[in-house]
Amino acid sequence: MTEQKSAEAPAKGGNLLRRGILALAVVVVAALAVGYYVLFMRNHVTTDDAYVNGNLVRLTPQISGTVIAINTDETQYVRRGQVLIELDPRDARIAVAQSKASLAETVREVAQLFAEERRDAALVDAEQTQLSQSDEDLTRDNSLKSVHGVSLETLEHDGNAVRSARAALQQAQASLASTQAEIAGTTPATHPRVLQAEANLRAAWLELTRTRVLAPVSGYVVRRSVELGEQVAPSTEMLALVPVTSMWVDANFKENQLGSLRIGQPVHVTVDMYGSHVDYHGKVLGLTAGTGSALAVLPTENATGNWIKIVQRLPVRIGLEPQELIRHPLFLGLSANIDVDVSDLGGSALSQMPAWPATQSTDVYADQDAGAQQIINTIVSANLTGSDKALYARSTGGSSR
Repeated sequence: MTEQKSAEAPAKGGNLLRRGILALAVVVVAALAVGYYVLFMRNHVTTDDAYVNGNLVRLTPQISGTVIAINTDETQYVRRGQVLIELDPRDARIAVAQSKASLAETVREVAQLFAEERRDAALVDAEQTQLSQSDEDLTRDNSLKSVHGVSLETLEHDGNAVRSARAALQQAQASLASTQAEIAGTTPATHPRVLQAEANLRAAWLELTRTRVLAPVSGYVVRRSVELGEQVAPSTEMLALVPVTSMWVDANFKENQLGSLRIGQPVHVTVDMYGSHVDYHGKVLGLTAGTGSALAVLPTENATGNWIKIVQRLPVRIGLEPQELIRHPLFLGLSANIDVDVSDLGGSALSQMPAWPATQSTDVYADQDAGAQQIINTIVSANLTGSDKALYARSTGGSSR
């Protein structure tokens, strides 16, 4: 009996020791969990309902035409200004030729107006001289009337000559005024008809240039919906490009997580594509002013008898470091994990000033009319003569020869 009691004592002691160690372990784990929350989780907001987003550049032609060449395809990288699609240029070339001929004809017609103005001015001088001569003849013959040195018939002829010369002068002056009204304040190169013909040539030149469809940005082709021989219009989407160096993340946070989010707070981002060994550093750029369900095409209607409350999510835009995107490019729609450091609450949840530059621009279309002005100068100069040609050459800095 004594031996049995002595054997049970160590067993109870061992159970108590194990229970003590277990209790201590529970206390330590709880303390670590509390410490982890106090030191880390309390100042962080996380979500895995986040996806990579970016600009999707849908490329459409600027003019209508038939596709004769496609110089790229899906998954290929294209550079800004690269010719991606070529349209049949023959109709545009004909239009340019017609505009050139029209400009040349217009310049000649306007130059003729200036020549007519000089001719009409000379005719006015001639008619003025004729009227003066007729007046002198009438005055001289009237002085001889008292001595019967001239017949009444001669005096009548002299009076008719004066009236005829005065009418001819008035007609010449009216013709001169009409011509001057057509060219008032202009030169052969600045006449409205010439400027209109030049504008028509520039428009035709642009039509020809736009048969070569350029890439407005550098990026990867993600969608091609055009085929050879297809007739396209300015509303036809031919290609879609994604500039992978300007990506962001749209993170959908629960509404009970939004209270501590501020613009500019630092964000740690990982994506499933690269795993946890690739980190992205970004910042909160802004909060969307509405939940996804409220901004949907068909918003949900909660005014029903069987309504069930569902925690809503609000899209929050996260900006990423450009250099990190260059080293590890991201693509549209990839899943991401977001960890926002909300320890600094000094910022604003909404701001009237943008947190990042939203303006986008391209200069690939700026030089589409290059060369048109040189052709215009050549045509105008070739169809002017004399002083008009010399004046135009001085105004354009060229030669009159």
